[in-house]
Amino acid sequence: MSQQPVLKNRRTLLERAEKFISEIYFTDCNLRGRLYGDSCPLESLASFLSSKRITFTEASKQNFAPHKVGDTFGPTWWTCWFKVTLNIPDSWRGKEVHLLWESDGEAMVWRDEQPVQGLTKEGEKTSYILSDCLKDEEPHSITLYVEVACNGLFGAGEGSMIAAPDPNRMFSVQKAELVVFNREVRELLTDFEMLIDIVKELGEGEQRGYQALFTVNEMVNLCDPCDPSSFSKVHSLAHNFFSQRNGESQHNTHAMGHCHIDSAWLWPYEETIRKCGRSWVTVIRLMEKNPEFVFTCSQAQQFQWVKSWYPGLFSQIQHYVKKGQFIPVGGAWVEMDGNLPSGESMVRQFLEGQRFFNHEFGIHCKEFWLPDTFGYSAQLPQIMQGCGISNFLTQKLSWNLVNTFPLVKTVKNNKDKGRANHSAVLFGFGDGGGGPTQLMLDRLHRVRDTDGLPKVQMSSPDRLFSELQADSALLCTWTGELFLELHNGTYTTQAQIKRGNRQCETLLHDIEIASSLALCQDGTFQYPVEKLQELWRLLLLNQFHDVIPGSCIEMVVEDALRYYEDIRRDGSTLLHNACGALGSKGNSAGVFNSLPWERHEVIQIQDGAGKPDLALVRVPSIGLSPVKDTQPGTQVSVSIQADGTILMENGILQTVINKDGTLASLYLISANREAIYDSCYGNQFIMFDDVPLYWDAWDVMDYHLQTRKPVLEVVQPVRVVSSGGLRGSVSFTLRISDKSTITQEIVMDAMCPYIKFNTEVKWAESHKFLKVEFPVRVHSPSATYEIQFGHLQRPTHRNTSWDWARFEVWGHKWADLSEHNFGVALLNDCKYGYSVHKNTMTLSLLRATKAPDANADMGTHHFTYAVMPHTGSFQDASVIQCAYNLNFPLRSIRCTPDTVPWNAFSISSAAVILETIKRAEDRKGALVVRLYESHGSSVTATLCTTLPVREAWPCDLLERQDPTQPAHITSEGIILNFNPFQIVSLLLIL
Repeated sequence: MSQQPVLKNRRTLLERAEKFISEIYFTDCNLRGRLYGDSCPLESLASFLSSKRITFTEASKQNFAPHKVGDTFGPTWWTCWFKVTLNIPDSWRGKEVHLLWESDGEAMVWRDEQPVQGLTKEGEKTSYILSDCLKDEEPHSITLYVEVACNGLFGAGEGSMIAAPDPNRMFSVQKAELVVFNREVRELLTDFEMLIDIVKELGEGEQRGYQALFTVNEMVNLCDPCDPSSFSKVHSLAHNFFSQRNGESQHNTHAMGHCHIDSAWLWPYEETIRKCGRSWVTVIRLMEKNPEFVFTCSQAQQFQWVKSWYPGLFSQIQHYVKKGQFIPVGGAWVEMDGNLPSGESMVRQFLEGQRFFNHEFGIHCKEFWLPDTFGYSAQLPQIMQGCGISNFLTQKLSWNLVNTFPLVKTVKNNKDKGRANHSAVLFGFGDGGGGPTQLMLDRLHRVRDTDGLPKVQMSSPDRLFSELQADSALLCTWTGELFLELHNGTYTTQAQIKRGNRQCETLLHDIEIASSLALCQDGTFQYPVEKLQELWRLLLLNQFHDVIPGSCIEMVVEDALRYYEDIRRDGSTLLHNACGALGSKGNSAGVFNSLPWERHEVIQIQDGAGKPDLALVRVPSIGLSPVKDTQPGTQVSVSIQADGTILMENGILQTVINKDGTLASLYLISANREAIYDSCYGNQFIMFDDVPLYWDAWDVMDYHLQTRKPVLEVVQPVRVVSSGGLRGSVSFTLRISDKSTITQEIVMDAMCPYIKFNTEVKWAESHKFLKVEFPVRVHSPSATYEIQFGHLQRPTHRNTSWDWARFEVWGHKWADLSEHNFGVALLNDCKYGYSVHKNTMTLSLLRATKAPDANADMGTHHFTYAVMPHTGSFQDASVIQCAYNLNFPLRSIRCTPDTVPWNAFSISSAAVILETIKRAEDRKGALVVRLYESHGSSVTATLCTTLPVREAWPCDLLERQDPTQPAHITSEGIILNFNPFQIVSLLLIL
């Protein structure tokens, strides 16, 4: 030890140590400057540019032209393939030899036609190890290929990470050479880095921090970078510090390698496939050298991509899954958004994900892995449990803007101190891929049990959750949704994606029901198993947590809309085939109803001459009927008043519409109640300024509410379009600005308890938010919103910070504001953002964000919403059923003139909704039906069917039969018991 007293100045000692390992300062005489020994240029470097992402086989056949280090290539999203020929000098025998490669973009090294290593400066991976210790018998002359994607880990934002991509960015290789790598220097650098970090992390208040500072200062004194013989003493000093153990009570952290890869975000889906390849092949290299290294990896879709693009790599992954090192987690097809997908979509995320993991790896995930989504539905716990998942991991709630969520994060931020002595640390570069590095593993290895730091063990999700389970009696619980107080603009951004999602969910629902019935009706009908799986997987992919929320670049939006178009096109054919089999392929007009209640509705048909006409039809539940026009009890009347307003009435509702399309009155006739608040107007369009602090597509801030401006300029005053009978309608046009307009048709149908607003918006705004308001005569401290398989209440006041943070919330097909015996519901066919404050109900319609998509939402939009005043509770008033009716149109089919109306299923209780009918995954002669309790009540219901059901068995959401208790079948039907919001699935053996 040096005999001089140690200086007391913490800052100078710390900075001295930092400069000793700096990459920038004093590299001529510090330790960092000795990391590499001799270097040697490449034999040759040649390149070939491709505008497309092509296979290795195709690339290797191209003509490669000579390339100099420093030459530029590009532009953004292209690929540059390099052919690298090299010759390792014989004099480097016994040395560790690397290819040093520093370039812009993300690179993959190919050797012997296989991917072997990912390289990226941003992910701290800039060398490929050619030999750990060069031997004579190893090949010295080698040809490699390096595939460089012209985008970074985080895409190619122009000016900032989340800005729209710069399409003209150029890229270059800054370094490409052979080097001798000094492993001993790297080990010492790691010692220094860890000690310096400990000094900084523990700060000035901790004795242990000063011990680390003393140690690192002594190491600088002892270390001579030019004399490797000094290294072992220096390493011993560090080793002694790291070896001082903790007490028994120290916090335990479970370290798991991870590489969060967004399935699309600031880069398109196709680039994600390569990100997976680059990241995961690097993980395999680490596993070869570190047998204790454990890596967790979610999203079955990404495994599927790697299987088809990199089959050799996929086989290696299967090998390490068997060894327990490469751990598939999450059980879902993608890490989906936790708010917007329907309940059935969430079930299918797990059904597709768990079945894939089981088929490819023989495993079943027991944890749901969703670190980065924008809120978590209150229905997720039940759906997870139904899919065999009992554990859940996230970190996103630590992003809350207003209230800190009580969440286990790191030891300092651990909100369960004293209750939970175990937490997870996921290490690795993420979002854009990259993953763990050898350096991260070396650092973890040093501080496995070091006094003053939490204990660190390489672990697995199973081990972490079983430790937590052991202490679960001490842990606090959270009831209801996990609402993220941030990113609530994502309920509205990219409206076309939201619309595509809702319409495709509806279409797949109808295809499955029609195909299931056709299967029972027609012995020759082939249920489209493979095609349906393909369409479902496309829909599930678009539910990824940066796609359906709309927080992605324009290229991703284009991909997503194309996938919806594929689902609509192929799905329409499947529905047509199934309905053809149902209707015996006749020539008369018929109607198919996919919902589990009888419907009495006005539909559009063609008259004998092929002209559009209207008919009021009655169709049984989950069944079909020929079109037989029935007469309504009361016709719709439309009359123009002396003051230019228009009065419409259908015996249920009476409304007065102003010249600007606002509602002066909405009257519920049977209750003698006005729904619109005194001296206010309903259907009032409002514009807000919408400039968040940073996350443009993601966030809408509370202060936007202070910029409220009604849309008042009338271009075309209200006029009658349809003068009554079965349907009355009026239309009008408003100007939002010199760039944008709203045209709307307000529709009242006979027998219909709600008024529809068919809307077209031509939208060309910038950082504006369009909403529509209904101030209503209802007083209630909470409003109700539909969520997956149920609903929940949220406050209409701003009493606490938790209430205030919910100024913009999400819901599905309906929201309702009710007091005792009267309420108003707001229904919609493709919107998800709501706000109900005091007595004003607001539906969010369109945003105009500019990052990461500079053209987000520009263009023409079509959507429908409806308003429904009612007596009693929303449950008793059939608000839930009406919202389904709005979203699931009666489908026109052809049938024979003598077709008798028939229904396949009905349910005895209005509280229970039969949501899904599909063919069972693993049994040809069986159907799966899924029902849920929608009112929030305990109820016994009878499911009646005209299908030839032999047996009925309860099953879970993965369709695994419960053989211990067959369902109770009586002459009436199948008797089922429900708790509030319970989901019940049945396997029906035909």
